[in-house]
Amino acid sequence: MTLPNEIQGFLDSQIEYYTKEAKSYKEMAQGYNLDDDSIHDTAFGIIIGCIYSSFLQAYTNQNSMPSSQEMEDFTEIITKNSKKIKESITSDDENG
Repeated sequence: MTLPNEIQGFLDSQIEYYTKEAKSYKEMAQGYNLDDDSIHDTAFGIIIGCIYSSFLQAYTNQNSMPSSQEMEDFTEIITKNSKKIKESITSDDENG
């Protein structure tokens, strides 16, 4: 992985934050009056978009842009954490 440690740590903290707040993003998705089958996917997309935006902003704050390898690293991190993110969205379904 070529991501700087501070960026990698920042991404980890963003993933942690958004998984803890997944219910809010699911409610946001429900606000779009989507059919029940697409709410989870919409919430997942919103969360990934927020994390991606934060990732790019971290570089912008340093007057930089991520390299293609750093973008691949970002994608790998999201892929590794996608199950965790999806489970955080659906966990309240199982609890009532």
